[in-house]
Amino acid sequence: MVDDVPRVLAGRYEIGELIGRGGMAEVHIGRDNRLGRSVAIKMLRPDLARDPSFHARFRREAQAAASLNHPAIVSVYDTGEDLSSGIDGAEVRIPFIVMEYVEGHTVRDLLRDGSALPIDEAIEITQGVLSALEYSHHAGIVHRDIKPANVMLTPTGAVKVMDFGIARAMADSAATMTQTHAVVGTAQYLSPEQARGEVVDARSDLYSTGCLLFELLTGRPPFIGDSAVAVAYQHVSEEPPRPSTFAPDVPESLDRITMLALAKDRDERYSSAAQFRGDLEAAARQEAISAPPLGAVSAAAATGATQVLGGAAIAEPTAAAEPEPEDEPKSNKTLIWILAVVGVAALIGIILLALNRPEEPVEPTTVMVPDLTSMTQEQARTALADTVATEDGPGLELVLGDPVTDPEIPEGEAVSWNPTTGAEVEAGSPVTVVFSSGPGEFEIPDVSGLSQDRARQELIDAGFSGANIRTTTENSPDFGADEAIRTEPEAGTMANPEDAITIVLATGNVDLPSLVGQDLEAAQNTITELGLSSRVTNQEDPGPPGVVLNQDREGSVPQGTVVELIVSIPEPTQEPTTDPPTTDPTTDPTTEPTTEPTPDPGGEEPPEGP
Repeated sequence: MVDDVPRVLAGRYEIGELIGRGGMAEVHIGRDNRLGRSVAIKMLRPDLARDPSFHARFRREAQAAASLNHPAIVSVYDTGEDLSSGIDGAEVRIPFIVMEYVEGHTVRDLLRDGSALPIDEAIEITQGVLSALEYSHHAGIVHRDIKPANVMLTPTGAVKVMDFGIARAMADSAATMTQTHAVVGTAQYLSPEQARGEVVDARSDLYSTGCLLFELLTGRPPFIGDSAVAVAYQHVSEEPPRPSTFAPDVPESLDRITMLALAKDRDERYSSAAQFRGDLEAAARQEAISAPPLGAVSAAAATGATQVLGGAAIAEPTAAAEPEPEDEPKSNKTLIWILAVVGVAALIGIILLALNRPEEPVEPTTVMVPDLTSMTQEQARTALADTVATEDGPGLELVLGDPVTDPEIPEGEAVSWNPTTGAEVEAGSPVTVVFSSGPGEFEIPDVSGLSQDRARQELIDAGFSGANIRTTTENSPDFGADEAIRTEPEAGTMANPEDAITIVLATGNVDLPSLVGQDLEAAQNTITELGLSSRVTNQEDPGPPGVVLNQDREGSVPQGTVVELIVSIPEPTQEPTTDPPTTDPTTDPTTEPTTEPTPDPGGEEPPEGP
């Protein structure tokens, strides 16, 4: 028999049909029963959820992503964990994310047939992605998995970027191309530093966006290979082709923009999503862009070589007529003087260059951003200042970001920083650090009907401290013994994780009031509403009939108890005597004397007459 009861997460989110599947997660359409709205629910694979480090970092990153509020970013409403049984029968907590449900289709669906999009549409989609990245990078969050499947278009044409935080959690768990299918599946959009397993930053997202723009303009990604490793090798070692190679209608400005975004060295790419987006806007208006001309360096080198070769050719003897013999000595003297003057001038120039040669520029010294986990503001400031390449060199500078709430990181400790740990930056560079403002407030879940242990766990999973959860009891006809009736404060209100919360539990009893003096029908209705049953015993009473005279119990009684009611019935009435009165014929004047003869005992009648 098929179980038609839908699966519900956290007592609130009803899981519907599967609408998407990836290498690391499945996405279902769902319904938030509390708010009555459709949502998308992404659940991680159980095998990934068993990794404790990934489990913790995924939750932290999902909560960080939930703080992003931008029109081009799919909103994250809630996160949590669902207790499930694995293949081996052991219970495992599966993290899940509840997101905004976006009607529409992904960019991957548009590119599935290999056809390029119109240029203006390609620019518009890329601008939407860059707008989302500009906002997230400013908040210190790197997406790390920009690809057509993570970009949605609504029926109105709005761009929505999905999966913020999930890819970062994968990177934090030291995933490599051979460790997870998730990375292999997106090799066509990996930046060179990702393919090399290096620490990535915001510019890695810009490279992946360049790959997306290339595919929108041409209908194919910049690199194609037989395997993910082959594609990753091309990202690291081979120069990408120009989009116009495959789509001749692509203008040179978009070629320049795409090639700058796809630079192998991240320092040679766009420095920010805003700069990338600004060039796209200028190209759409056919205005000047900041991206350099294609092949500018090689062209300059080729031009210099041509000039040298040209000078040598001019200096070569030509097929001119032989000079007249009489002019030869004069010509030789002139040539000697010219060479002497040139030699002296060259010598003077060399001396001047040697004397006035500027000092060679010192290559900027780079340092690695330290790990600031669990550090306070002063500790982080000291750690950054101490990160120097030389003894007297400048350290990194602490820049405070906007504080964020975090249920796991104590107030005042570092939550995230940009550039991230291990990133190579120039000494003296600023590092933006976001500190925790504490756990903030959480919504108290509805635990009515749950057992005491289950209700307590629901509150803990929602972010509340188990040490501050209390219980009390109350009689109720609606809930069985030890079932939660409600919480105080009530469900749906916001509370601090350290606030005290009381779970009101049912005793299994009900409060039976006095029913004496009530009509039998009203008394029985009260008993039924309390989940009890009744037994009626009649008793004669001079009062009105059908009234409860007494009951065998009152007050707190167990659910399902039979209550005996003593109900009045009328007493029997005494009818009056109906026999006629006895009269004395001797005294009653109305009675005539009897003249009938007395019968003879012998049976003979008396004789007539004397």
